[in-house]
Amino acid sequence: MTFKTPDLCDQFEAELGTSVRVVAPMFKAYGGRKTFSGQIVTLKLFEDNSLVRTAFAENGEGKVLVIDGGGSMRCALVGDQLAILAQKNGWEGVVVYGCIRDSGDINAIDIGVRALDTHPQKSIKKNVGDRDLAVTFGGVTFKPGEYLYADEDGVLVSDHPLL
Repeated sequence: MTFKTPDLCDQFEAELGTSVRVVAPMFKAYGGRKTFSGQIVTLKLFEDNSLVRTAFAENGEGKVLVIDGGGSMRCALVGDQLAILAQKNGWEGVVVYGCIRDSGDINAIDIGVRALDTHPQKSIKKNVGDRDLAVTFGGVTFKPGEYLYADEDGVLVSDHPLL
C-alpha cells in the first residue's frame, strides 16, 4: 500500500472536513520503513517502557503503537531489541512522544519509527502506565482504533481508514 500524506490531506480534508488531523512537525524519522500506516494502539507512560515490551510482544499486524511518553528527553522508550520484537510480531510502526536509542541499528530494521530524538540511557522498568486510552500531543488526540499514516512529509490521524 503506497500513499503520500499531502495527497491524503488534499483528498480527504475536502470530503470529510475535520476527520483528517495533522500532527505538528515535531518528529524525526527512524527505522527502515519510511512510510507506514495502521490502526492505533496507545500507551501513556513516563520514563518506563515496560508496557512497550508487552505491546510489541503481541501480534501487531496492521497496527501502529502510539506512545505518549510525556515528551521526556531524559531516557529512551524504544531501543533496537524492542524494534526487533515489534518487527518480528508484524507491527507497522511506532510513534514515540519521547526518545529512542540504538538509532543506527533501528534504521536497519523494517519498521517505521517516529520519535522526538535519541537518548543513550534506557528507561526504568516498574510496569507503570496505561494502555488503550486517548492521548494528546502534537496538537492531535490519538484514540485507540483510529488510523495513523506517516511518511516523509508528516503524520496524519483519521477516525476511519483512508486507504
